Amino acid sequence: MTRDVSSLIRPATIAVIGASARKRAQGNAVIDNLLSRNCESRIIPVHRSAETIQGLATVPAIEDLPDNVDLAIASVPAAAAVETAQALEKRGVKSAIFFASGFSQEDGDAFRSLAAESAMNIQGPNCMGLINLNDGLFLYPATTSSKIRAGKVAFIAQSGSAAITLMNSAEFGISKIITVGSEFQLTAADYMNWLATDEDTAAIGIVLEAIKDPDAFARAARRVFENGKSLVILKVGNSTIGSAATLAHTGSMTSDADTYRLFFNANGIPTVADYDELNAALEILSRHGQRQGKGRLAIVGISGGQTALACDVATTAGIELAHFSDAVIRRMGQVSPGTLAQNPVDFGSVTDEAARDIAGSVKAMLDDDGIDMLAVIQDCQAGLHEKSLESYSTPVDAYCRSALGATKPIVAISATSEEIHPDIRAKFEKHGIPIVSGLREGIVGIGTIARRAVRTDIVETFETSQTLSRKSHALSLIRKELESGRFQLTSESSLEILTAYGIPTSPSLIVRNADEAMERSAEIAFPLVVKVASKDIAHRSELGGVVLGMRDMDELSAAIARITESVSAAAPSAKIDGYELQREVRGDLEAVAGFVSSPPFGVKVMVGTGGTLVELTDDLAMGLAPLSVADTQALIAQTKLGKRMDGYRNLIAKTDTRPLAELVSNLSLMARDLGDRITSCDLNPVMIHAGSGEVAIVDVLMTVK
Repeated sequence: MTRDVSSLIRPATIAVIGASARKRAQGNAVIDNLLSRNCESRIIPVHRSAETIQGLATVPAIEDLPDNVDLAIASVPAAAAVETAQALEKRGVKSAIFFASGFSQEDGDAFRSLAAESAMNIQGPNCMGLINLNDGLFLYPATTSSKIRAGKVAFIAQSGSAAITLMNSAEFGISKIITVGSEFQLTAADYMNWLATDEDTAAIGIVLEAIKDPDAFARAARRVFENGKSLVILKVGNSTIGSAATLAHTGSMTSDADTYRLFFNANGIPTVADYDELNAALEILSRHGQRQGKGRLAIVGISGGQTALACDVATTAGIELAHFSDAVIRRMGQVSPGTLAQNPVDFGSVTDEAARDIAGSVKAMLDDDGIDMLAVIQDCQAGLHEKSLESYSTPVDAYCRSALGATKPIVAISATSEEIHPDIRAKFEKHGIPIVSGLREGIVGIGTIARRAVRTDIVETFETSQTLSRKSHALSLIRKELESGRFQLTSESSLEILTAYGIPTSPSLIVRNADEAMERSAEIAFPLVVKVASKDIAHRSELGGVVLGMRDMDELSAAIARITESVSAAAPSAKIDGYELQREVRGDLEAVAGFVSSPPFGVKVMVGTGGTLVELTDDLAMGLAPLSVADTQALIAQTKLGKRMDGYRNLIAKTDTRPLAELVSNLSLMARDLGDRITSCDLNPVMIHAGSGEVAIVDVLMTVK
């Protein structure tokens, strides 16, 4: 459900509940802020005894408010939040902001339940309201920075302190600051939907701690982009270990940070790492906006050291550096003879001003189809000596001339984080060139211009009779295992589910003892692999529970005896249920594939180098289910396994990645269907034949709930 928050952001009437006659409450601070901006006609204080508050006539109770009040500011204790919200909704108030924090479990549950069902918009609790600078509405329970000014950047934060940080540090103009707090009802997505069509907003920055409804957030992000706005995210709390970790390798090697990264990538949302990067990105985006593209960056300056360092930062940040075309090289040779025409460009290497046409060179770069944006590295510190300021005027003027009529973004970056000289700032900004301080911040900021393309080849999610049948069969197998007390599926059930989803496996069967193994070995055919079957053991090879290469009955019998002895010694409390006989599969390469449930985002799917040393190699690429074959081929290409399959140093033949990609894609469909019951799935190893790329599963571990 998308809520219209217009009454929150642009209220015509504002009731204030909880303001004190002694001016000590948060409600009084809101009134002060509104009065200082001549909004007294909108304010209706509610107080049971005082006739006036801060010179404004009061009403004694919520029931006495006039009809059609847009917004109520509820400066009340947590224990009174539910009663206050009920009274406001009964009176027909359209929206309410609750500042309260410190809820008891009982009060919090009651308020959360009420908020979820209420037709009234509820912001918070545990928030600091909002500021609409374009309309002069400071619905904020504290003093505000004198630095703050109206502009084109909107800011959404779950943390009130984040709003304070932005107000005190931003050099750009702000349209809206919205603090969503604990999000008992309204979330960041609701405000994103509204800001997507706000004429006063060009760029939106969001500080997130968590996303409660990923689907709603993704839809809101798409709406922002579809309306030509920019969006950048600062996600905090990335060091927290994911709650989905399980016994499977997949779970132990992923985290919440991975999930958010995958979610943002899948939805084309750029991210930054800290407040400085966020400020730089918003400064840049407010002027240039975002666009889909490769984001190939050219870097210029008058210091070889600074431009080289900028390249290092760009590479670390994953920003593609542009390669100059022959046309650019020829043109630069004509207009700036002596300047080395390669990225980065050091114009300071030529001291003869007559032979250094900076503007002409920059224009040649901006006209080239292989260059998407340009960073100017220039000392701009406020403490520059007058002589330095004078000498820098030549390149600065040249960069400004280059911007005239330019259709590609130009960003000026001061190499240090010191305050920027006002004269240089004014000159750049007059010509539409944003300027930011700090090399890392500026380079990361310009990188957010190139928005990732959202996937267009999404796997179809509609269900057919075939997909419903295989899903139903898989769920019945899982239910049987759970009813028998198992939370780890047997090999038989696991392989049956994999087969139903078109995932190639090696023939196998379970026997109770050595005698039954002798009787039934012909059903599989030698050579065989023997594995212990036990619901108490996850990783069998670690306990001596796997023996390879059985060529005849004698070797098979000896292998079972060896396994029994090894497992009994290593895990005496583990019950041996039997032995799995599997046709031996050999390959030239070993992969691992799997998934882990990651609510509320869905399921993370992974692929990479497998084998017994899977954790040590740490060679994984991940995506969110479902994944197309093209998606999975792109993931494989990101791994060392993919490089080996591409024919690394002639040590292995070039190998077709499509069979492995099809396996992982089918696994992702299984993850989509069963991810709410199968908490993790680990296929390791997946054997790959060189050349053809033919694959087969050797071992599988599935845990269920």
